Amino acid sequence: MVGNPDFLTDTGQDQAPELQELESPEGELHLRFYVPSGMEFALPATGIKEVLEPSPNQITPIPNASPLLLGTINMRGRVIWVGDLGQFLGEPIPVNTDRSEIPVIAIEDQDTMLGLAVERIVDMDWLDVEQLQMAMNVPDTMAPFLKGEWLLDPESNQFLRLLDQVAILRAARWAA
Repeated sequence: MVGNPDFLTDTGQDQAPELQELESPEGELHLRFYVPSGMEFALPATGIKEVLEPSPNQITPIPNASPLLLGTINMRGRVIWVGDLGQFLGEPIPVNTDRSEIPVIAIEDQDTMLGLAVERIVDMDWLDVEQLQMAMNVPDTMAPFLKGEWLLDPESNQFLRLLDQVAILRAARWAA
């Protein structure tokens, strides 16, 4: 490259290919994931501290804690409670802990942090919050923790539901 005479001089500069304009994403960045029942949810990336995949033996069970809580994990010296998000939302199927790693989404608001164990993490997506609709036909146990939903497929009636991480963190249900 340095041996190329055009590298050191201005010759050939006018022959440079036209720069392509980068496409800017629309909407806001969200993490998409599934709970054990197969329902798909999203959380705003701004409320997520970290995504972890601890092995089940890294989650320390705590006696006499809420059945919604799997236990605690140590994240770089900070102890974090890990809860089963699906069961918290009223789903009957618990997260599968009989596997090598459990996907955990660490959410944070102010100084409070909580790990949410989920079945499977899909990916990060730019979602248009202006297309968000009011959540319809959701169980009463889930409704207080939803900001709304996007209709993904009208034929199969498939929805992507947006969770409110602050409402989940502040819920008294974790202490029950």
